[in-house]
Amino acid sequence: YVAFGEQQRVRSIDLPAARGSILDRNGEDLALSVNQSTVYANPQEIEDPVAAAAHLAPVLGMDQAELVEKLSADTEFTYLVRQQPDELAEQVRDLDLAGIHLMDEPARFEPSGDLARSVIGAVGVDNTGLSGIEQQYEQALTGTPGELTVERAPDGDTISSGEQHLTPAQQGDSLVLTLDRGLQFEAERALAQQVDATGALGGIAIVSRVGTGEVLAMANVEATQNEDGSRGPAVPSSNNRALTAMYEPGSVIKVVTMAAALEEGVVEPATRFLVPDGIQVADHRFTDHDPHAPVDLSVNDILAQSSNVGTIMVAQRLGAEGLADYLGRFGFGRPTALDFPHEAAGITLPLDEWSGTSIGSIPIGQGISVTAMQMLSAFNVVANDGVYVPPRLVLARVGDDGTRHPVAAPEPHRVVSTSTARQLTTMMMSVVDTGTGTSAAIPGYSVAGKTGTARKPQDTGGYEDAAGNYHYVATFAGFVPAEDPELTMIVVLDEPTSSIYGGEVSAPVFSQLGQFALARYGIAPPAQLETATPPVAGIDPSQDGLGTPVP
Repeated sequence: YVAFGEQQRVRSIDLPAARGSILDRNGEDLALSVNQSTVYANPQEIEDPVAAAAHLAPVLGMDQAELVEKLSADTEFTYLVRQQPDELAEQVRDLDLAGIHLMDEPARFEPSGDLARSVIGAVGVDNTGLSGIEQQYEQALTGTPGELTVERAPDGDTISSGEQHLTPAQQGDSLVLTLDRGLQFEAERALAQQVDATGALGGIAIVSRVGTGEVLAMANVEATQNEDGSRGPAVPSSNNRALTAMYEPGSVIKVVTMAAALEEGVVEPATRFLVPDGIQVADHRFTDHDPHAPVDLSVNDILAQSSNVGTIMVAQRLGAEGLADYLGRFGFGRPTALDFPHEAAGITLPLDEWSGTSIGSIPIGQGISVTAMQMLSAFNVVANDGVYVPPRLVLARVGDDGTRHPVAAPEPHRVVSTSTARQLTTMMMSVVDTGTGTSAAIPGYSVAGKTGTARKPQDTGGYEDAAGNYHYVATFAGFVPAEDPELTMIVVLDEPTSSIYGGEVSAPVFSQLGQFALARYGIAPPAQLETATPPVAGIDPSQDGLGTPVP
């Protein structure tokens, strides 16, 4: 009987722990927990559930019949509404209903709204990370729940002289991200503006620091649809497509093709080829965008003017085995070190599965799938004098006592020599000076980069949809200042309609975002180098090397 009496009197209430905050690199809150009021009931203390529900339902905004069922349950604890504002809690308190109680429960808030939502992720009502960083670092962010044990009289009031014991909840660690909230805002704003202007389905923009791989901004936006079926404004996406979505990159991959050929010594920037407007590879004829007579081009010219045929000729001299090897060295075909939830690995065929046309399609960015982050990391190899620096999103963990614990950075590794990287940088500067990427230019600074326009594979098994139309992804990737790189950036637009070319729709966003970032970080332009290469007759430098479809 003593034990039975104690069971009736003594109640234990779990006290949820607050999740640690998520901060940007400057300590600005991106996500934090704030105590809100949760209303719960002990049906054993309620004599008239119907009467209690009649008073409570309007305040809670609940269906009265549903509430009666909850208040009549054979249990001592049931949630009614959770994580509500103080105004509602005060109204419940004023009702003074037996068996209806309030407790504090931490709720997740994002002070900047949807900013970086695809990176930060979401938290459920039970304070559990559901996606993004919130899910990836669930163990670190989640604190240790506490417990309050009290002794209550039959009317539900706490017995002041009775048993009381409090085990406080311990807050989880906070995370300091590499993101810069101001730059993230500008990236999302500029990208959304261009998605709307070009009629694209969505877009991706990433900015990272060259020497450390720290991601300063990772923007993902998507077009919306109004209720009447018309197109709505682009908004931040909850899907981090920069890491989770694969696409065929098109001509931006030519940088990797050229890097491999230079490193293996099969060509130099000045090596010349007599480039026709088409080339037969196995059972397929690859072409440049526009017909032209055979033209004498250097390797530098081939990259600057984004010649498909010239790039394939370079790749044939390198060989399939060499190209496949360097694709792996540059990080394609496996997830990055970010270990982000649902991150895609990309698709690179094993060498023994290459078809006869693979040595034609893969060097120009078709028949290979990558993520935007993988592509950016490959460009960062060139910017970082040939060294692959794994990308980073988290700088440190901060304990509830304020102690900062740095998160170790993954080890970098060399991919190509410094000499190869610098030769390639000069070639990529020609792309922006006089080639397909002139819209990426930033006044006062030298820019190295590459354009890309690629057809999207369709469910039908080829590149044409059921109506016989092509769909495209447009990319510009590069770094600035070219002579002493500080920032690597990529901009990807999904199915733009105003123009399909990366040099026309993605490069302007690169320029705009680059100007903002350079000013924000006070990066002065170094001494300029004379690297301009005159346009080559017979090849249109605005077309990103787009040619005939790849089978």
